[in-house]
Amino acid sequence: APAGGPPRAPRHKHRATGGRRNIHQKKRKYEMGRPSALCKLGAKRVRPVRCRGGNMKYRGLRVDAGNFAWGSENCTKKVRILDVVYNSTSNELVRTKTLTKNTIVQIDAQPYLQWYSKKYGVDLRKKSKKGAAAAAKDAEVPEEKKSRHVIFKLKAREAKQKMDPAVEEQFQSGRLLASIASRPGQSGRCDGYVLEGEELTFYKRKLEKKKKQ
Repeated sequence: APAGGPPRAPRHKHRATGGRRNIHQKKRKYEMGRPSALCKLGAKRVRPVRCRGGNMKYRGLRVDAGNFAWGSENCTKKVRILDVVYNSTSNELVRTKTLTKNTIVQIDAQPYLQWYSKKYGVDLRKKSKKGAAAAAKDAEVPEEKKSRHVIFKLKAREAKQKMDPAVEEQFQSGRLLASIASRPGQSGRCDGYVLEGEELTFYKRKLEKKKKQ
């Protein structure tokens, strides 16, 4: 039998009626399965795996950063993954900080704050007391001078700008909820998107429910 894990053939299973199957052939290499990667949160560790047809998979064993898209602002940044907060499969995957597709994680908001400040001339943290204190620390660094034209351009942009209040609220804590869209165990990458709108409301409700339990 080919090494590498359980076969994906139905020969070892019972028939729909409950009867035993007669096994008339051996296991085949093309039916081979491999153990799941169970990619964890930690310093990057990726292993190449040679697959059928000479193709390669990149088995992510540990990942701590990825490209996350902020859809409504059309902005993608490479950010640190800070924590795993929800997985619809099992709470065990949250406890062990396992990264799979569609895991809900907390990511660092700093790169988005800097981008937003540059594009709209607005510091999103100044809108709350806690955020204002953090922003005041950064304000000790002298601000770059802007021409009158640039100031008016930023004001015009901000006038048209509308942000989801639930997303804006998250910027105060410096952490955003995001969903993983790639498959770390297959591609070795941990990319995804920032949660917004109805999806964000849905997962916030789930997290609150989990806290109460």
